[in-house]
Amino acid sequence: MSTAEKSGACRIMLEEDTDTEQAFENVLAEIQSFELPIEATLRSVYDDQTNGHKKFMEKLDACIRNHDKEIEKMCNFHHQGFVDAITELLKVRSDAEKLKVQVTDTNRRFQDAGKEVIVQTEDIIRCRIQQRNITTVIEKLQLCLPVLEMYSKLKEQVSMKRYYSALKTMEQLENVYFPRVSQYRFCQLMVDTLPKLREDIKEISMSDLKDFLESIRKHSDKIGETAMKQAQQQKNFSVIMQKQNNARFGKNMHVNNDSILEEKNDIVLKHVLEEEAENEEEVLTVQDLVDFSPVYRCLHIYSALGDEETFENYYRKQRKKQARLVLQPQSSVHETVDGYRRYFTQIVGFFVVEDHILHVTQGLVTRAYTDELWNMALSKIIAVLRAHSSYCTDPDLVLELKNLIVIFADTLQGYGFPVNRLFDLLFEIRDQYNETLLKKWAGIFRDIFEEDNYSPIPIGSEEEYKVVISKFPFQDPDLEKQSFPKKFPMSQSVPLIYIQVKEFIYASLKFSESLHRSSTEIDDMLRKSTNLLLTRILSSCLLNLIRKPHIGLTELVQIIINTTHLEQACKYLEDFITNITNISQETVHTTRLYGLSTFKDARHAAEGEIYTKLNQKIDEFVQLADYDWTMAESDGRASGYLMDLINFLRSIFQVFTHLPGKVAQTACMSACQHLSTSLMQMLLDSELKQISMGAVQQFNLDVIQCELFASSEPVPGFQGDTLQLAFIDLRQN
Repeated sequence: MSTAEKSGACRIMLEEDTDTEQAFENVLAEIQSFELPIEATLRSVYDDQTNGHKKFMEKLDACIRNHDKEIEKMCNFHHQGFVDAITELLKVRSDAEKLKVQVTDTNRRFQDAGKEVIVQTEDIIRCRIQQRNITTVIEKLQLCLPVLEMYSKLKEQVSMKRYYSALKTMEQLENVYFPRVSQYRFCQLMVDTLPKLREDIKEISMSDLKDFLESIRKHSDKIGETAMKQAQQQKNFSVIMQKQNNARFGKNMHVNNDSILEEKNDIVLKHVLEEEAENEEEVLTVQDLVDFSPVYRCLHIYSALGDEETFENYYRKQRKKQARLVLQPQSSVHETVDGYRRYFTQIVGFFVVEDHILHVTQGLVTRAYTDELWNMALSKIIAVLRAHSSYCTDPDLVLELKNLIVIFADTLQGYGFPVNRLFDLLFEIRDQYNETLLKKWAGIFRDIFEEDNYSPIPIGSEEEYKVVISKFPFQDPDLEKQSFPKKFPMSQSVPLIYIQVKEFIYASLKFSESLHRSSTEIDDMLRKSTNLLLTRILSSCLLNLIRKPHIGLTELVQIIINTTHLEQACKYLEDFITNITNISQETVHTTRLYGLSTFKDARHAAEGEIYTKLNQKIDEFVQLADYDWTMAESDGRASGYLMDLINFLRSIFQVFTHLPGKVAQTACMSACQHLSTSLMQMLLDSELKQISMGAVQQFNLDVIQCELFASSEPVPGFQGDTLQLAFIDLRQN
């Protein structure tokens, strides 16, 4: 082949290669465009040329490498922005968390606000319902008012004896007005009364009956007041006679007091008899206060007409209505005794009238009817008293209420009405009365403790000595032998507390009187009430007093002495209760007073407080210690703070001589052990790095003073060197 041919062939091959390259470029462009199906394009690569697959793959790899380079360039170009974005996201994360917390809090507040909205919405719904009900009631009343007005017009015409107009009105009611309100019960009641109103005779008698009912309604309080007054006078006379018999024939322990009581009873009896003699001509009966002729006349008229049953039913129904009005107390009945008195007198007047009607008429009222009415009234009375008496916080008011209930019950019992449930109610009120007494005496005890000087009572003369002995049962032969001036061991609060406990017993006894209970039951009630006073009130006041910060060691010692004497006086309180109830302790098993446990607990609390305050005082002295642990030589004498502390302990333990030996010894041993522990803590202080010999000598002098104090037996009763052993650990260290 010539050179020209070879060059031509090469040119043809280059052209073919160029065409092939261009074809591959087109194929790749088509593949990357994703617009046409690539099956035909790929098939052309394999079909058009030999070794087209290999060349195409090389071209494809080159294209991929170019794209990888472009991607790498793009990633390098955007890498810093990506990093910045990640950084910003990390910063935003904390803000997002805060935002989440705020959103959560906002959601919670929205929920809380929503609850209030829900509540208010429910209130609005409830108000709307009430408003709708009110509207309905108004509409019904507007419908009923013309009927009521017409019926009122009818009653007025009958009372004015305009019977023709009354008949026309009845006809108009039956034809026009009653059909409008026929669904109501009062309409039927009106319809039922119309036939009776058509009879003039019956109407005249019914008018008289209404006047009678109105009259007895007005006079019920006066009738009840008179009946209760008579019952009270009879009761006073019986009580005085009974007390006179008890004073003459009962066994009493204090003769002087009994003589005074008997003389007082004679005076009261004389006064009662004189008052009854003066009022004998003025005693009024129920017939004097109320004219019963209308009811007699009405009863005879209805009996003659053969309609006696209608009259009886009407009378009973009207009386039941009046009973409900009488039994409904005023809202302020519990505020004063007069409110209760008016309430009781009206009820008594009502039933006194019913009792009179029962006995002077034949069949108008029966015993079954009065019993039913009384049972209904009794249930209402008990409910009212139980509800309103709970508002009474004054024991004097509760006591006066009890006296009114007793007179009320005695009065009605005299007319044959059963009153056992009222006396059962009085036992409930008695518990409330005791609670009010306990609250009152709690204040009295607090005032006594606040005003006490917590020092023995000084006595300068025989008269002063007798005054204290008359108030408090104290017996001490040694004290009696001493010359004046002298001192009682207890403080002035002890006789005052004793007197107030007796006053509490008197106050509790006042409620127990006239309850128709035996002396044994009264004695048991008094003892239980007194136990509550001792265990709950006096004990609480003592414990609160002991825990007060301003009560010092001297006051605590005096409190222990006081509780000891109060405990010893409990047997006199038991004798006092036995005396006023006339119950023999030998023949009847009686409740014991819990004074022993009450005052024992108070003493234990005071003893514990003594130990605590004594240790606190030692700590105060120890805090004044200012040891120079690097001193070269000791001062040659004990530290000033320690000598002050020892002098203080000596003076305190002198006061402890009035305490029981075990208490004083325990306090002394506790104080020495606490002082030893405090000194030991100084030596073992972690901040103390070294101690000079002079400091050791100085500390040794203080320990010697402690041992000398222990050996001096500040409190008698220790055996051998028991007290010195409290400082043995200091000596060993």
